[in-house]
Amino acid sequence: MPDSRRFVLVTGLSGAGKSLALKFLEDLGYYCVDNLPGALLPTFAELVRGAHEPARRKVAVCVDARAGQGLSLLPGYVQEVEERGVHVETLYLDSTSEVLLQRYSETRRRHPCSPSGSVEEGIRREREIMQPMRSRADLVIDTSSTSVAELRERIASMFVSPKEARKIVTTVLSFGFKRGIPPEADLVFDVRFLPNPYYDAELRALTGTEPDVRDFVLANSDGREFLDRVKSMLKFLMPRYAAEPKSYLTIAVGCTGGQHRSVAVALELATMLREMAYDVRLRHRDLPG
Repeated sequence: MPDSRRFVLVTGLSGAGKSLALKFLEDLGYYCVDNLPGALLPTFAELVRGAHEPARRKVAVCVDARAGQGLSLLPGYVQEVEERGVHVETLYLDSTSEVLLQRYSETRRRHPCSPSGSVEEGIRREREIMQPMRSRADLVIDTSSTSVAELRERIASMFVSPKEARKIVTTVLSFGFKRGIPPEADLVFDVRFLPNPYYDAELRALTGTEPDVRDFVLANSDGREFLDRVKSMLKFLMPRYAAEPKSYLTIAVGCTGGQHRSVAVALELATMLREMAYDVRLRHRDLPG
């Protein structure tokens, strides 16, 4: 199956981090389904194979002990899916029994493989039933001592290509501090130190989208140095945000009223990021219309 169409099965032991793994895959652009009954896996894969919309090109589905007694039949369902021409990539989450016991004691949940018995017995049964899936998995991650960041990094390295990792969607947003900092902002640049066109009678009625205003704001030593420093910072930060992986990034640029300086700088930053081959959206919060 080409990289643009992927079908990932997330499975493994209860309490090992499958829900977290599914969340990370969703952040990476996968269409995710949790707690699918194993018997529905072939039908679901068939539906996915026939879908044309981009949202279905990368799919991740979690099947685990919540499926009940049919869990032992999971290898057969996977085989049936592959016989229908859909390649299944299996991500298996594992952990030591000691760590799983600790996690269950913290949540006080019943184990799905031993709802009326002990958690220890449930872990033992599940490990036994799941061994065939573990042995055929494309990636096994033991989360006993794996941090959340490490788990996310390993999943990203397996299920997203280097080219896709650059597809972080970035919004450059201009705003005025008098209406407050946008709550969605990840990075905020305050450009109120730059020359203010508001105090120039010929420029006051214009906005930062006009070349004359942009030259007034940026064609000076402070403006040029600011842009040079921000460009260096973004060259350093953007690949690291993408590798986190971070799907969306909002860079907010603020001045007093959100009409002149922030708009001019936001335009320059958007151009800068596009030249670095990032997907950029530009928005001016406080401009009329």
